[in-house]
Amino acid sequence: MPVRYPNPHLIKIHRSYTVEEAALRLGKHKNTVRNWIDQGLPVISEKRPTLIMGAVLRQFLVAKRAAGKRPCKLGEFYCFRCRGPRTPFGNMADFVPINTTLGTLSALCSNCNTPMHQHANIAKIQHLRAILDITTPQAQRHIGE
Repeated sequence: MPVRYPNPHLIKIHRSYTVEEAALRLGKHKNTVRNWIDQGLPVISEKRPTLIMGAVLRQFLVAKRAAGKRPCKLGEFYCFRCRGPRTPFGNMADFVPINTTLGTLSALCSNCNTPMHQHANIAKIQHLRAILDITTPQAQRHIGE
């Protein structure tokens, strides 16, 4: 089954791979590996079979994954629709505790109004309160109370 992000640690650095071997090892289609070659993955020579050094392939995969990372700053959430870090609409967020040390921050994207969620440590909420207006919803009372 193909995986979205291939694990670079599956590649042995002291071995050379054909396009088919690299695709099989990473769980990708051979055309994907050929596309990587078109994108700049260096090959040993232009002759057939096309050989790729393991160390170069691993380095290429690590760099490709690092280029796709978009870390969020303090007070930002990752919006899956916008595909990037965004500040919450109106700098407002709701905090729902999960246990004694962890909770979930929920907010709306300021760009597209999509719900965004982020796990947060309860100890670090005070730092976020300086940037965001965080509300903690109260639990509803039981009938017996």
